[in-house]
Parts: sequence; structure tokens; C-alpha cells
Amino acid sequence: MANLADENKFFADVCKNFDSAAQFTNHPEGLLNQIKACNSVYRFQFPIRRGNGFEVIDAWRVEHSHHMSPTKGGIRYSEMVNEDEVMALAALMTYKCAIVNVPFGGAKGGIKINTKQYSVAELETITRRYTTELIKKNFIGPGIDVPAPDYGSGEREMSWIADTYMTMNPGQLDALGCVTGKPIALHGIRGRKEATGRGVAYAVRECVDVAEDMAKIGLKAGLGDKRVIVQGLGNVGYHSAKFLSEFGATIVGLCEYEGAIYNPNGLNVDEVFAHRKNTGSILGFPGAQDFKNSMEGLEQDCDIIVPAALENQFTEHNIRNIKAKIIAEGANGPTTPEAEAIFTEMGGIIIPDMYCNAGGVTVSYFEWLKNLSHVAFGRMENRYAANSNANLIATLENLTGKTILPEHRLMIVKGASEMELVNSGLEDTMIHSYHEIRETRMNKPATQTLRTAAFVNSIDKIAVSYMNLGVWP
Repeated sequence: MANLADENKFFADVCKNFDSAAQFTNHPEGLLNQIKACNSVYRFQFPIRRGNGFEVIDAWRVEHSHHMSPTKGGIRYSEMVNEDEVMALAALMTYKCAIVNVPFGGAKGGIKINTKQYSVAELETITRRYTTELIKKNFIGPGIDVPAPDYGSGEREMSWIADTYMTMNPGQLDALGCVTGKPIALHGIRGRKEATGRGVAYAVRECVDVAEDMAKIGLKAGLGDKRVIVQGLGNVGYHSAKFLSEFGATIVGLCEYEGAIYNPNGLNVDEVFAHRKNTGSILGFPGAQDFKNSMEGLEQDCDIIVPAALENQFTEHNIRNIKAKIIAEGANGPTTPEAEAIFTEMGGIIIPDMYCNAGGVTVSYFEWLKNLSHVAFGRMENRYAANSNANLIATLENLTGKTILPEHRLMIVKGASEMELVNSGLEDTMIHSYHEIRETRMNKPATQTLRTAAFVNSIDKIAVSYMNLGVWP
């Protein structure tokens, strides 16, 4: 049985990080307490029929902050989920949205089940019943609270939620905006599935491109010579590894719950993924060293570690064994405050979760905008831009007497697709937000870490929102 003290530590850790940053702001204590507190915590239970009997399911939805509407956050399907975890994740969503300038308050949901123990029909029943409970209490809607995928959930579950909401709200024009992470067929957005992992890769790239910061930790600028270990081969971990590899890094280690593999010469992520699909395990991959203990895989030689699994992976008990100079938090809360303090003393840099994994909510914001506007990005201007560029090329060829090669013409003429626009918006967001955080850290040296600087930025933005709303004098 899980230790109750451990179960109720995650939200306290988030609050501890908040308090560490709050001392570098000038806001009154009462306002800081309002920002820190969870505004609404809805815990409920509902029965489902299983076989000849019934089973009672525990579930939660937490809306941490209403300084912006709607609130936004994923739904976690896990037998490990508990109220403290959902509160902590909701709080992180508030700060995350503020950091990347996405106009949402933070929220999170949880359903306490092991998805592998239920049939697809049972999972659908659970998801639809969960959605119905949220509707009854006004905890979901395009202008109220907008869920998204999280650990254990994906496009399938989001489509069930959207369908349930539309069924119970007939004629609501913006009903599809009640949830993001939907399939394209249900007006989801291209690039959403890989958005969090792509955002992690952008975050790491921005960090290592600052030569001044890399020199302080004994590394060269750029991703070209960086060795990376990724924990988790789920959606976030897989795409983080994939895009970091495309950006020039070498993936030397991959860790999963069944163990870890390591090859100093590099691993092909797609080949490892295929191997695991065929064998049920990453272990035994040709040319790689196996570790039965996943944590042992994280302790191998590398420059960057991307924890993309669950919280509390690095604690004061194991952080000194980590050889990486940079931890890029693809998961929420993988490093405890005590571990971060030690790692900082060791001269390492942590790219904090509240910024590093914000790619998902950023692209969810784009999807929400798409649902409210009822038109796909690029649909109105794509063909016009292509025709205009083609006319420009033709004019230049007539004036110069020179012909542009077909492959070059194609690159110049084409209009931007929805995927390209989404990725461009995500990249711009991650670049701008990183340097905003770094600037705060440089201007306030006492903040010491990127996490504290990120909290300072988010607290300042949220405080302004409360004051502009007239909630605070």
C-alpha cells in the first residue's frame, strides 16, 4: 500500500517551489495565497456494470485558477492517481499556461483505473460517465473547462468526451471546443499528438544554443555533440527522442518500466520502438547494453536526460548518481525540490516542466481557437499564397530571363499547411518563452534556477490578471 505521506507530497512540492519564487515578487501575501490555492476540487464516484456486478470508480476534476477562462488540463487514467496529484498537476497547468502566454486557467482530471484491465467498451462507458458527471456540475464546456489527453488517455477518449458533450448540449455552436486532442475527423488539429515532445526538443535546443550558459557547465553550444537519455517511450518520450535526434543530438539511452538500454554510439529510436512492439520490451535490442533496473539506465554517461514518464523520479536519494549536466523535464514533477537543490549545487541545469512540456497545451490552444472559429488554419489563405508566389516567380523569370529549378520553385511557391503553421507557432512560443525565463534569471541572480525564474514570471502575469479583473484592489 502506498505511503499516505508520499501520496500527499506532490502538491506540497509545487507550493514549495511557488513560495521560493514568491519572495522575489512584490505582491501582497493575500494575493499570493489566492494564486497558490486550488479554487475548485470536485471528487466523485460513479458505478459501472462489469459482468454480473458493479464496480465503483473514483474520479476527480480540479480547477486550480479562474483568473482566465476557460480552465484547461488533461485527464489522467491511472490506478496511481490521487487527489493530491490532480491538485498539483492543475496548479502546474496554471503556471504553465502563464509562462507560454496561453490564456487559460489551470485544471486537471483523474480517473483511478488501470486501463489494461478494462475492455474498450468498458473504457468508453467510464469516459462517457465521467463526462456526464462533469456536465452535471458545470465542470466542462468550451468557455468553462476544457480537458485534454494525459497519461493513459488519447484521441479515442477525447472523441468520446466530445460526443457525450454534444449529445447533452444539442445546438451549441462551439460544442467541439469542449475538449482538445481530438482526432482530425472530429476537428482536432494536425501536430497535436507530437506537440509536447516537439516542444521538449525546442526547449532543449534553445537551452544548449546559449554558449555562455553551456560554458558554465562545461559543454559546447549546440545539439550536435550532445548525448541524450530519454525515460519513457510513450507519446512524449518517443517524440522528444525523435525530434532531438532530428535536431542533431545522439540518443544513447532509453528507459522504460521493464528496464533500460544504452549504447554510447547511439540508438535508432524508430527501430527500438519497432523492437518493443514486436517483443513487448526494449530489452534485447541489438547492440545495446541491457539494464533490468530502469533507474540504472538513467545513471549512465550522457549530457542530457529527458524524464518523460511520471513524477518524483529524481530525489535526494538518487540525484547524485546522475551524470548528465542538463535535465529537461518532459514529465510533470519528475524532480523533487530537494533533488533540484542538490543538482544545482552540482552545477547542473534543469529545464522546468512548467515550461519544457508546455508544447501540448500550446497546440491545444490552437485547436481550441480552430474549433471556435470553425475553420482550419491555412484553409483561407493557403491557395491564395501559393498562386501569388507563383505569379511573383513568373514575373521575376520574365524580367531576368532566368528559369528557377522545379524543386526550388516548389519550395518558394507553396502556401503553409495547417501542420506547418502549428509547428511554426509552437516553435515561436517555445523560443520566446525560454528567453523570457532566462532573462528573468539573469536580471534576478538570486532566483538561481530556471524553475524559480519561470515561477516568478507566471506569478507576475497571474497577479496582473487578478488585478485587471477587479478581483484584487
